[in-house]
Amino acid sequence: MFYRVMKLIVAPLLRIFFRPWIEGAENIPDDGPAIIASNHLSFSDSFFLPALMKRRVTFIAKAEYFNTPGLKGKLTAAFFKGVGQLPVDRSGVRGAGEAAIRSAVAVIERGELFGVYPEGTRSPDGKLYRGKVGGLARVALATGAPVIPVAMIDTEKVQPPGQVVPNFGIRPGIRIGRPLDFSRYQGMENDRFILRSVTDEVMYEIMRLSGQEYVDIYATAAKRQLTDDKKRAEAERKAEQKAEQKALKAQQEAEKAEAAAAAEAEKAAAEKADAEKAQADKPADEV
Repeated sequence: MFYRVMKLIVAPLLRIFFRPWIEGAENIPDDGPAIIASNHLSFSDSFFLPALMKRRVTFIAKAEYFNTPGLKGKLTAAFFKGVGQLPVDRSGVRGAGEAAIRSAVAVIERGELFGVYPEGTRSPDGKLYRGKVGGLARVALATGAPVIPVAMIDTEKVQPPGQVVPNFGIRPGIRIGRPLDFSRYQGMENDRFILRSVTDEVMYEIMRLSGQEYVDIYATAAKRQLTDDKKRAEAERKAEQKAEQKALKAQQEAEKAEAAAAAEAEKAAAEKADAEKAQADKPADEV
């Protein structure tokens, strides 16, 4: 129900205000199962991609979207539930990943489109990061469904990470590649080397479609590194600020001491001058 509402209301609004474009829509089959593998630049990807697809796409979404407290959390949960997204716990709880894969396989077995962001999280800086071995490759090899690479273009400019209100005047797009057939590996979903090979091939196609710079580390590691860099830069800034304040205080104290010494010297000179004058003014018989 909510999905139809989004297609009838949200999709036209996105087209009016952002005029998103799409290339390669013919690569999405009119029926039958397929896996949509997309890069992930912005929270707005979850709006633009379903809005521009003719068929419904069921994505895996992090569990935080479904259990965040407050009004914003409730609205977010309602949206993701409404469009049929599957919550996945990324905290490392045992069995959570397997449950997500079983849910994804069920989507494929119903003949529907299953969507996944192989990077596992949004890119922190617009670059394309290493795909995680897991949901994408395992579902593809377990089901034999074709994998369709998708590149989101400029959505991070529409809604940069951490920004709630989108930027208008930017025209994002979606570029869809030709389906990739991995049926030659079907049944080998427990072979980690095969899973890595499949994932890397998909990521290469996404890189080719998006034109992004590829970084061979996980996006989560890049986020940690960026966070550490920010903390280190902030600590260095505070240390520099503290050193500057200390130097300024030392300079002020030195200037104060210098002024006090000068005043003392001036006082001594005045006293000497007064003594000399008093001596000079004494009568001759007192000298």
